[in-house]
Parts: sequence; C-alpha cells; structure tokens
Amino acid sequence: MVSLPTRLVLFILFIIPFCGTEKPRQRGLRQRDAEYVERCTGRDTDKQNCTRHSTDAQSTHVNVVGGEYSDCLQGPAGNPGREGNPGANGIPGTPGIPGRDGLKGEKGECMREIFEEPWRTNYKQCAWNSLNYGIDLGKIAECTFTKLRSDSALRVLFSGSLRLKCKTACCQRWYFTFNGAECTGPLPIESIIYLDQGSPELNSTINIHRTSAVEGLCEGIHAGLVDVAIWVGTCADYPRGDASTGWNSVSRVIIEELPK
Repeated sequence: MVSLPTRLVLFILFIIPFCGTEKPRQRGLRQRDAEYVERCTGRDTDKQNCTRHSTDAQSTHVNVVGGEYSDCLQGPAGNPGREGNPGANGIPGTPGIPGRDGLKGEKGECMREIFEEPWRTNYKQCAWNSLNYGIDLGKIAECTFTKLRSDSALRVLFSGSLRLKCKTACCQRWYFTFNGAECTGPLPIESIIYLDQGSPELNSTINIHRTSAVEGLCEGIHAGLVDVAIWVGTCADYPRGDASTGWNSVSRVIIEELPK
C-alpha cells in the first residue's frame, strides 16, 4: 500500500508535463490572433496573408469561449499622415443649357459720327497802289475768294485813305458786299464819315485824307467762289458829299476764313 506523500509526488509528476505543453500552445494562439488583427483590418481582409486556417480559427474560438481572454486592448493612435499631392484636373463638363432671351431694351437715339478734316488756314489779300478813286456812289474794288466750308465765317478788312468834304452837312458810307449783297449774318459791315457844316471862316475848304479801316465778320455764306467788294454810298437821311478813296497810298482788302 502506497503512502500519501508518495501519491502526491506521483500526481505532481503526472500533471506537470501537461501544464508545460499547454501554456506555450495558448501563447502561440494569442500571438497569431494579435498578428491577424494588425494585418487584417479594414480593406486588407481580402489579402492572401489574411486567410486563416480552420484549425487556428477553431482554436481561437475555443480559447475565446473557454474564457482564456475575452477582449483585445486597442493600441494608441498613430501620427497623422502627410497631405497627399494635388490630384489632376478633371474632365471639362458639358456646356450648360443656353439662357433665356433678355427683356427688350428701349429704343435708342440715332447718332451719326462726323469725321472732319483738320482745319486749314485759308486767307487772301488784294492790294492796290494809289487807287485815287474819287466816286461818291458805287463799287471801289473787288477781290474774289474761294471759301472751303459752308459752316465757317469770313473775316474781311479794308485798309486805305478816306476823305469827305462838303459845303453843308454831309455823310458818306463805305461797306462790304458778298456776291453783290451786304452781309446779313448778322449785320452789314460798314464804316461812315460825317461832316457838319463848317464855320464861315473855314467855308468848308477842309480837305483831310486819313487812313481808315472797314472790318467785320460775316456768317452764312456758302462754300465756293465769293466776290468780296468794297463800296461807297450815302448815309440814310443825309446828303452826300465829295468822297475820295485810296489817295496817294496803298489800299488793301484782306479775306480770311475762320471756323465758327
């Protein structure tokens, strides 16, 4: 009959080999499960390395059910990854649907753009030496001028000696005409000399010739040839005297076309 201590020793010697071989096997299963969790997460479950053998799956299932370990600890979060490179441009989209017609606008004004040539200087001078024209009524001198534009004005000037004498009060008038008519745009261009009745001592024998001028602007004359003339005549309601134009000196008519 075997004693109690001897039985205990034999029991321990019998049990120890089974415990020593079982624990490494359990540790191996845990290590495989951990590696599977690391490799086979998310979309990697379809890879070849993520295929588990039925024996490992059954063993892991038995260990989980058997209570050896019931849950897995989650490791710390990793560092954020770097930003990726910008993607390539996408394919252009299809053209959109044309929009609707807008509202009808208001009727505009008709504008005509006028292109004008640069202004050119246009003038003429006619001169006479010692006209000595002693008429009291009529045309004294004439100068023909070519007017380039209808919307311009003519500046005219007569310069020469004028004289008037008479025994009683008298008046004479020197004036311009354009193609035979006096200016109407706006008014005639003229100059007058009036002489009052002299004293008995002088007896109206004064005979003074003075250089004078007749000058002005005339508008409304059409383009083309224009006959510009200087005339002498009487004043309204006054008798005429003895007139003289251009005595012993140079007389001239100057004509210039000016923009309005």
